[in-house]
Amino acid sequence: MATIGFIGLGNMGGGMAANLSKKGHDVRAYDLSRDALDKAVAAGCVAVGSAAEAAAGAEFVVSMLPAGQHVRSVYEGEIFSAVPATALLIDCSTIDVATARAVGAAAAAKGLAMVDAPVSGGIGGAIAGTLTFMVGGSAEHFARAEPVLTLMGKAVIHAGTIGSGQAAKIVNNMILGANMVATCEAFALAQKLGLDLQTFYDISSKASGQSWSMTSYCPVAGVGPVSPADSNFEGGFASALMLKDLKLAVEAAQGVGASVPMGGHAESLYQAFTNLGGGGKDFSAIIKLLDGSFNK
Repeated sequence: MATIGFIGLGNMGGGMAANLSKKGHDVRAYDLSRDALDKAVAAGCVAVGSAAEAAAGAEFVVSMLPAGQHVRSVYEGEIFSAVPATALLIDCSTIDVATARAVGAAAAAKGLAMVDAPVSGGIGGAIAGTLTFMVGGSAEHFARAEPVLTLMGKAVIHAGTIGSGQAAKIVNNMILGANMVATCEAFALAQKLGLDLQTFYDISSKASGQSWSMTSYCPVAGVGPVSPADSNFEGGFASALMLKDLKLAVEAAQGVGASVPMGGHAESLYQAFTNLGGGGKDFSAIIKLLDGSFNK
């Protein structure tokens, strides 16, 4: 049994911490939200009063925080000074590559081991323990992190040096965001052309238009496997979170001089949808912006 400090118990972190506790580990959990802490305690975790307290005496520290500034503040302001020198730091937040690399370098300067390990799989995956982790860090640190991450996921992949996990995550989600927009455009057009949408699905899902967005996450209710479209786009992966990832991808592209016109256009569409109040809906609800039915 390992002692694990877990910081950040939101929609993703809460399920992840619960899985570590279910596997018999001593999870010392911290979040600013009292309700999140109470849920973690109900799942078997021990609530503590600060990030520093969660890190003190821990063999592993896992964090799941909203953005780069939170990661930098928590690690540099609390964790680095409280954690044992032998601990492994695992940041599972999705943040910008530059901050991930900077915080990793700051950890290394203090003699601390750290990896970045953002996830794919959504809230359902966090609860079920079926996440995919994309890990950036040395081979040695990856080997130490893998057994812990395996307790929360179905796949743990070494992406490269520190920051590479973040790079892989945002590039992957740029593909997903742009692909979902194209899928939604296609279904909206198919309907206006008078095609039966189930028939169109049956054709395209077996033809060159097939994609994960279509066959695993169809944005049309009653077509394909059950998806958020069947629940009025509630749950799943919020459009606001997709917008966050697209912004990170476009920002990273600008930083290295890469051309990402499709990613940039997807970002502008999700920004428009969020501005209209769609940020809390699943990202496949972008179809309602494209077919003109949102808020009608």
